[in-house]
Amino acid sequence: MPDFSTSPLKVLIVDDQPLMSGALKMLVESSSDMECVGIAANGEEGLESSLAIRPDVVLMDMQMPVMGGVEATERITAELPNTKVLAITTFTSEPYLVPALRAGAAGYLLKDADPETIIGAIWSVHRGESVLSPAVTRKLLSSIEGDGSGIGTTTVSEGDPDGSDLTPRELDVLRLLARGRSNPEMAEELHLSESTVKANLTKIMDKLEVRDRVQVIIRAAQLGLVTLALD
Repeated sequence: MPDFSTSPLKVLIVDDQPLMSGALKMLVESSSDMECVGIAANGEEGLESSLAIRPDVVLMDMQMPVMGGVEATERITAELPNTKVLAITTFTSEPYLVPALRAGAAGYLLKDADPETIIGAIWSVHRGESVLSPAVTRKLLSSIEGDGSGIGTTTVSEGDPDGSDLTPRELDVLRLLARGRSNPEMAEELHLSESTVKANLTKIMDKLEVRDRVQVIIRAAQLGLVTLALD
């Protein structure tokens, strides 16, 4: 289980661009409850460092030499189930987005995200939540609407949950989730507590029979419950 004690959150940075990894290190260490426990220049080094250090969260670039971010993510999440990987990259194209999510990345952010968003995303994935930036969510929805199965999920069959039992409040939460809103943002827009938002998300996942927020978006788009028009 993740460690939610008062000790600083251990963050490993994997990026082949020294300027970017340096900036991320400064950002992580600017937060008093986080520490950068290492920097790796490629996926192979990232995997080796992860196995040795067992960080809480890995910030993972996607396109790197020796071993790319997708393979490194898959191997880290397979061998270290308590370590969460947050993809942070310049690419929203399907060749990176879809495989990263399939490999087990708990979140996918763009490198131009503001510092507060990145810090918040690190904590979110550590808590077991999935994080997608609005631009990434739009790309994911576009992929689903384009071919119906772009993320490698099964299509909806007769007898599968169709979302008809979702309450109006749960649909409100679902549609904001599809716009890339975080839990605090959804709570503010809907005038709810964060705990109520989380409870609604849990009910949505149960009703749609999916395991996380990314799969919620995928299934909801397949069912026509959310569309690109919502963004």
